[in-house]
Amino acid sequence: MLLDAASLYFRAFYGVPTSVTAPDGRPVNAVRGFLDMTARLLTAYSPDRLVACWDDDWRPAFRVDALASYKAHRLSPDGGEETPDELAPQVPVLVDVLAAAGIVRVGAPGYEADDVIGTLATRARGPVDVVTGDRDLFQLVDDARGVRVLYTNRGIADLEIVDEAAVTAKYGIPGRAYADFAVLRGDPSDGLPGVAGVGAKTAAALISEFGDLAGIRAAAARTVVPRAPLSAAVLKRLHAGSDYLDAAPVVVAVARTIDLPPVDGTLPRRPADPAALAALADAHGLRSSLGRLGAALGWPADALD
Repeated sequence: MLLDAASLYFRAFYGVPTSVTAPDGRPVNAVRGFLDMTARLLTAYSPDRLVACWDDDWRPAFRVDALASYKAHRLSPDGGEETPDELAPQVPVLVDVLAAAGIVRVGAPGYEADDVIGTLATRARGPVDVVTGDRDLFQLVDDARGVRVLYTNRGIADLEIVDEAAVTAKYGIPGRAYADFAVLRGDPSDGLPGVAGVGAKTAAALISEFGDLAGIRAAAARTVVPRAPLSAAVLKRLHAGSDYLDAAPVVVAVARTIDLPPVDGTLPRRPADPAALAALADAHGLRSSLGRLGAALGWPADALD
């Protein structure tokens, strides 16, 4: 099980009230929510390995170089990612808690968590569940290899299991064609404009007819007599968006071969550092959430004593 950590702690922050605080009054809603979500996932899906995948770079240079608008609307004045003031201090606490608990956390300089997830999913020798609220990761689904997405859009209690059939049912495209579909349609949440005038329906029709973006562009280049789905209007839009179509695939495609050390991810049967975890639990009011996590991991009852 690969956790898109930022996706989960942002969801936890907005889903759990900031009135959930540490003994000194600081909000710990994102930390507690993340731990509780992880416990529920472990209980419901029983993975044998777990990795929290991290954004070491939330807006990598190689993507911005390809498309300057990428996540530009989420930049803070200091050049970082806009993060609520009450969330930012909770992230280092979560890092410390994961380390003391023994839950593996993996990031890579110059890459997003998506790329860590893509690489680890590609390396995996068995089935993989990717937990995320990010549709971009739908491109990783692979029925033959057992790679699926547990999509959190409706919440952890009502996860949408996304496999190739679900992608087809939802978007009307082949199950492994999501990346090209996203390029054509665009995604405003990531600053991805898409091809102007090409919406989801047209994008799906083009992919269904021509297979992938390369096939669509090749067909557009050789078409003399327009016909559906390559109508005269669509041809004009594709030609007008040629520069965008050159750049966008680099932005959308999840990297699958980044340089990562071997990652085990075996579930910890005891905390890696019980004393540190107990101290964090007391300082931040996390004993109940860590108790639930410990129960899901099969820790002994005295793990935090």
